[in-house]
Amino acid sequence: MHFKKPFLLAIVILLNLTACKEKKSQITEEKDTAPKLDLTDPSALLAAVEKAHGGWNHLRSKNDVEYHYEYTMSEGAADISTERYIFDDEISFGHYTRHEINTLPTENGIVTHLFDGKKTKITLNGSTIEKERTIALAEFVRRANYFWFVMPYKLNDPGTIAKYIGTEVYNDITYSKLEVTYDPATTGKAENDIYILHINPATLLIDRFYFSLPFAGINAPVILAEYTYEMVEGQKLATNRIYFLPDAKGAYGESPSITQALSQIKFNNGFTDKNIISVTK
Repeated sequence: MHFKKPFLLAIVILLNLTACKEKKSQITEEKDTAPKLDLTDPSALLAAVEKAHGGWNHLRSKNDVEYHYEYTMSEGAADISTERYIFDDEISFGHYTRHEINTLPTENGIVTHLFDGKKTKITLNGSTIEKERTIALAEFVRRANYFWFVMPYKLNDPGTIAKYIGTEVYNDITYSKLEVTYDPATTGKAENDIYILHINPATLLIDRFYFSLPFAGINAPVILAEYTYEMVEGQKLATNRIYFLPDAKGAYGESPSITQALSQIKFNNGFTDKNIISVTK
């Protein structure tokens, strides 16, 4: 499959050993009989992934986040924004100082997107854009950017359908593979995203995955993503992401088609639906 245009972007299992104040021999015996994670069980794996990333309740306790976001194509075009989200309401705001890919690429100036949980507003240099297609694209980007930030937890949304599909060795790591999609009856969408997750058995992080993008007409999971994580205030966040698009023969190059970098991550900023659009530079 050949792509001529850039695509748009955008669990808990406890393995605690019983506390024991008895003799060392008894402690060893308890460790030997502790339950082991079944790497073939989709529910257990997704629960373990969620815990390994820090936990959804732990993230929600931080209320909101702000970060600097750089989305760059291999030829150099970029969207650069300040991203802000409120976790409980999934409110998503973006303030673009550079927008050459997915956000009014033919226009100059400052662009803002705000998805308030119900509708999306987009502005260019302070003036509201009313074009329906532009608003639809902005809403997709708002929801997608939020999704990618909280992806380990959204994989357990209502209607999730997960299936274990074996293992695959990559860079000497034997990854457990899950196919994840969503029930159309729950989502209300005929075409739902599909993910082929490669879960690292040692860290329980999603190091790499393939995914589809029905919004852009990509209905098969052929986009390859590879993630590198950073611990930020108790959360394992994918701060460096690279994506590969297949060529006409279905092969992937050595250099990524798209890179995404997150930096300057700050939680608990006191954002509300009223003040999240206030950008101080």
